Amino acid sequence: MSTVINFLTTVFLRASSDQGFFLVLGVLYTIGLWKIFTKCGIKGWWALIPCAREELLGRAANRAEEGRVAAVTQGISILVEFIKLFSPDDPASAGRFTIFLNIMDIVVSLVFLMYCIRIYIGLAENFGRKKIWVLLWTFADGIAAFLWGFLKKYQPQWTVKELSSEAADFFSGSKASVMDQGLTVNLEERTATEAFKKKYLLRDIHMYIQPGHMVLLLGGSGAGKTTFLNAVNGYEKAKAEVMLNGSNMYKEYSQMKYDIGFVPQLDLMRGSDSVYRTLIDAATLRLPKSFTRAERQARVEEVMKIFGLTPVKDNLVSKLSGGQRKRLSIAMEFISNPSLFILDEPDSGLDGVMARELFQQLRQIADQGKIIIVITHTPDRVIDLFDDVIVLAKDMKRTGRLAFFGPIEEARTFFGKEKMEEIVKSINREEEGGEGRADEFILKYAEVQHG
Repeated sequence: MSTVINFLTTVFLRASSDQGFFLVLGVLYTIGLWKIFTKCGIKGWWALIPCAREELLGRAANRAEEGRVAAVTQGISILVEFIKLFSPDDPASAGRFTIFLNIMDIVVSLVFLMYCIRIYIGLAENFGRKKIWVLLWTFADGIAAFLWGFLKKYQPQWTVKELSSEAADFFSGSKASVMDQGLTVNLEERTATEAFKKKYLLRDIHMYIQPGHMVLLLGGSGAGKTTFLNAVNGYEKAKAEVMLNGSNMYKEYSQMKYDIGFVPQLDLMRGSDSVYRTLIDAATLRLPKSFTRAERQARVEEVMKIFGLTPVKDNLVSKLSGGQRKRLSIAMEFISNPSLFILDEPDSGLDGVMARELFQQLRQIADQGKIIIVITHTPDRVIDLFDDVIVLAKDMKRTGRLAFFGPIEEARTFFGKEKMEEIVKSINREEEGGEGRADEFILKYAEVQHG
């Protein structure tokens, strides 16, 4: 590292003028880009060709659209400079024409800069670097390109060939059938805007879950599990149709929101309240206004009995054990007797015995005709209690996709793995300690669905 810094310092000291400084930056940018292209699976000599190299840098950053815009705007800028050389000789005409060209040059340059910043953000993601690097790329791209190109520790997490994978570009176009009972999810896409660019978080996820089924939601870090659950429960709407027992979740959300129980990983209960007070407050919020006080109290007593909380009804929340606190957070959502229960890591912090007791209670709830969807990072200790599994995986464009949905035994056969944790490992990228087979299984599942 010190050798590289000394080299750069020497070069810049020898650049005695501003023109020399920018010439050095240009040379460093070109040779650095040559090495970066090679690392990303692109022929290095493309770094010598203006416009084309910006387009290819966009591909390397998984910002192909931005790369095309940057290439076009740079081409326009070059053309403007060329036209200036042949501007009219007449001073009056030349003045007006030069002003027009200068304004065009400024506008095009600003657009070029904006799209280059987007490319640099994507490049930082590919090389696993903090976004603060974007500043160096913006103001001294030659130094950034040289460092990333020649230092071995700067390596891309994916290549251009990987980004053009068949799975990442595949879209099934199929939909799950809508039934009168149960949960139907037809999610076309869930997007977000990042640096003025639409980013796909989830795409092409379709399934039907029967009433009475307890479903495990699997996926590696960043696969979109929580985003998917938020889309299903209507908290963060996607471009999707979510039907619960024949009713449209998005169109009838105000009427249906209490038909869904959502238990986040971290509870928001007040430690100074008693168990009974906590449930009474939940009943007041979640039960219809037509319920009398006596009816609310009766429902609270019933729920406490179901979750084994009656003996600790007068205890403060802050004095509860981890297992009791988890059961209380679930009981709060169960007050309204929802048809769909969604739980994000309900066993977090619990030992094996306590976790199993909790999941057995969830199994009993499912057996009453409810749908239970659960995220857990230790699924194998309770896998016998589940009916189905949803497996979400990141394709090469970092979009959450459906790699499998179906019964547990079918999942084992499909992935060739006995344990659920092994399935997650198979779809995780190699740099995450996995096998890097996500795209393979996304396509395989799509083929199974289409017969």
